[in-house]
Amino acid sequence: MLKSRMSRAYVATALVVAVALGACSRKDAAMTDTGLVDTATAGGMANTGMGPAPTLSDANIVYILDGANHLDSLAGSIASTKGTGSEIREYGQMMMRDHHTLRQQGQDLAKKLAVTPAPPANDTHAADVERTVTMLNNAAKGRDFDKAYIDNEVTYHKSVLETATTAMAAAQNAELKNLIQKAAPTIQAHLDRAQAIQSKLK
Repeated sequence: MLKSRMSRAYVATALVVAVALGACSRKDAAMTDTGLVDTATAGGMANTGMGPAPTLSDANIVYILDGANHLDSLAGSIASTKGTGSEIREYGQMMMRDHHTLRQQGQDLAKKLAVTPAPPANDTHAADVERTVTMLNNAAKGRDFDKAYIDNEVTYHKSVLETATTAMAAAQNAELKNLIQKAAPTIQAHLDRAQAIQSKLK
């Protein structure tokens, strides 16, 4: 099972931001230099060991959002080929597609606002992505992989929705706040679908 490795407050903000700003394509699947989730843990969240959430600037939020969307899309890419059940593979494909769109929207907004993404203090995205990719690649193909992946997705998307207020409060730009708010229905749909799949794997 995937365990939470990042402080809840930081993950919350990071995930919502990531959800709002971007996803990745199959090309991104080959990259392992950014991200938030540690798939070696039950919650699927990376642990920065940072303690309380740091004060985040819009540049930090853009960076975190982009990295988190990249990571969720990357995990989806692995699931789309390694998943045993057709629902797992289809869900992975949806994560790749939807998070690519979100990522592009985030990158477009950052460009429009002239915001250069900047990592927050004590950033561990690269290590988190490496752990996530390693965990998913090493998980035994079959029910173990399917359950680990979908359990992670449920936890991930719950955290995003539960901490939307935190991310909204951290963002300074109204358009960035709006982008996060508009992403919420997509994230809720991801959670609903993941929970439906999860209920069949128990």
